[in-house]
Amino acid sequence: MLRLPEFFEQRERALLGERFAELFTPADAIRESPARGVTVNTLRTTPQAFAEGMDTALTPSPFCRQAFAVAADFRPGRHPWHHAGVFYAQEPSAASAAPLLDVRPGMRVCDLCAAPGGKSSQLAAALQGQGILLANEYVAARAEILRQNLERMGVPNAVVTNETPDRLAAALPGWFDRVLVDAPCSGEGMFRKEAAAIGQHGPALVAQCAATAAGILDAAAALLAPGGVLVLSTCTFAPEEDEGQAAAFLAHHPEFVQEDLSGVGFGRPGEANRAPEVSGFSAGFCRRIWPADGGEGHFIARFRKQGESPAREEPAPEKPRGGRKSGRPDKTAAQVRDAWRTFAAGCFPALADAPAEIAGDLVVLPPPVALPAAKLHILRAGVPAGKLQKGRFVPSHALFMAYGSVCCNAERLTLSDPRAPAWLRGEEIDAGTAENGWCAVLVDGFPLGCGKVSGGRVKNHYPKALRNLG
Repeated sequence: MLRLPEFFEQRERALLGERFAELFTPADAIRESPARGVTVNTLRTTPQAFAEGMDTALTPSPFCRQAFAVAADFRPGRHPWHHAGVFYAQEPSAASAAPLLDVRPGMRVCDLCAAPGGKSSQLAAALQGQGILLANEYVAARAEILRQNLERMGVPNAVVTNETPDRLAAALPGWFDRVLVDAPCSGEGMFRKEAAAIGQHGPALVAQCAATAAGILDAAAALLAPGGVLVLSTCTFAPEEDEGQAAAFLAHHPEFVQEDLSGVGFGRPGEANRAPEVSGFSAGFCRRIWPADGGEGHFIARFRKQGESPAREEPAPEKPRGGRKSGRPDKTAAQVRDAWRTFAAGCFPALADAPAEIAGDLVVLPPPVALPAAKLHILRAGVPAGKLQKGRFVPSHALFMAYGSVCCNAERLTLSDPRAPAWLRGEEIDAGTAENGWCAVLVDGFPLGCGKVSGGRVKNHYPKALRNLG
């Protein structure tokens, strides 16, 4: 039986009274294993097709139309469809916040606290390759995990940054249509999932997280354009981080109005005894998910920045540009560009004339919307397509994860094909459908990176760090 932190239990009993037994009963919230789920990547497939083709039991999630609950013994990280970015392993209630931003193709969207990438992948799927997603993470190691996950999910229009929210706000004021703040929090909704969340919990952590999130929300307010939508979400129950935080945000930002989430169809209303009285704030407009509701615990509030959305004329896609990096005169931009176009004409005809940026010997396919010029720490912008090596173009894993399904040369596998797990172990496999040269490796039409065919065999180029070696 899981023992709740004393400070947490005393606070919640005082706030909830008799309802504590309902929402945190040992039968359904303490003894049981944490809820587990997957969220379908609609850049790859539809929820219906996913459910029909998946080889494990699924239960539709009440929190998100693209999400399903799975059994506790399901191992998502070893599944070929996970490697192919068809789904993201995500606790069911964690998928609830991103859809409430109402993202549509072509928008400018910012996920300000994005790692490890589950919510960012949902926002990217809603954009459907149009517009731009800026996914930011302040902690460098977590930002790299974010980059890897968005690459796996095949996102073509993301910019991944490792920045402070304040620097982003200074560089891009009023630039975004939608901003998500999945705030760093005290993690009270993680007690069943991570034992460390219990050990580190206490009033000091709650206060620290509330102060950090307040600063992030100030930056989010500056990033958002008039008429835009901001969503605050946490995986905690603490009043200072939830209703109290939302009320304080409205008090400090009169240019925002709160929006009513009572009709979303999941969870329960926020609670008035968790926040001070603030003009324009209604705890009932927020949404809470308790352990007894089938998730681990989430809080969501939504705000809209007053004023009319600015009229925009997106710049036309830039012509391919390039140049030599300082101290690297060995390759010209023209050579790199020509090598890319020759490769693309054979494997990816649809990309041969697409805008491409040349940086030294590298080729990058930029997002359809460019960020304004700013000195930001960018880990990835668009899709790194590959580079020129010894006079030949060598494609990247990222290129095939984003566009492998339209590659003209492909080795086609299925879930039942024994070559699929062999490929993910890093082994060469027999070629059945691919011809000599670079090819996409697909499982049920979904990309598993690239290989190179010669002599009836597909040489494995799946990155070693991603292979199923255990």
